[in-house]
Amino acid sequence: MIDFSLYLITDRNQTAGRPLLEVVEAALSGGVRAVQLREKDLPVPELYDLAWELRALTARYDARLLINERIDIALAVEADGVQLGINSLPVTAARRIAPDLLIGYSSHAVGEAAAALAKGADFVTFSPVFYTPSKAAYGEPQGLTTLAQACEQLRGPVFALGGIKQANLAQVTAAGCYRVALISDILAAPDPAAAAEAFRRGLQ
Repeated sequence: MIDFSLYLITDRNQTAGRPLLEVVEAALSGGVRAVQLREKDLPVPELYDLAWELRALTARYDARLLINERIDIALAVEADGVQLGINSLPVTAARRIAPDLLIGYSSHAVGEAAAALAKGADFVTFSPVFYTPSKAAYGEPQGLTTLAQACEQLRGPVFALGGIKQANLAQVTAAGCYRVALISDILAAPDPAAAAEAFRRGLQ
């Protein structure tokens, strides 16, 4: 069961120089209830240590922790789930290895998202909705019309991702999407707790 609507993705390079754990804790205090650890450039030992720290932190706030791609680390730190994508282990294989983990899938087309859900993913992120440098490699933004089609057609929870900001959140919800995943508009905010609270209210 996906019991969260605001999904924070980590990037320690977007915290305005503040420690990642400090910023994530502020976001949790503001209402974030799911965090994805996504620090692809970290060596495995450092990623593992950070995952343990985030597991302890999210547990204190009764929040979910998902690990990007690394099922081994997700299992080792007793995380709640794993986030997969086109270049990851297939969803069906992940489900066999870890039947109790939540499986999110990072999709960039409606058909790709539908296939992931059919194979056992618990939810999908759908991106990029708006332009964002981190998703530029995936082509032009999907736009709000395609997001609306995804939310209407897909048989599973859809999180809008890519350029999601407080300034365009009302457009996202007007398209029928009441779940969002994001990085910078919380992590880089002067007050991450207030930013998280504003997103939480906007998704109600």
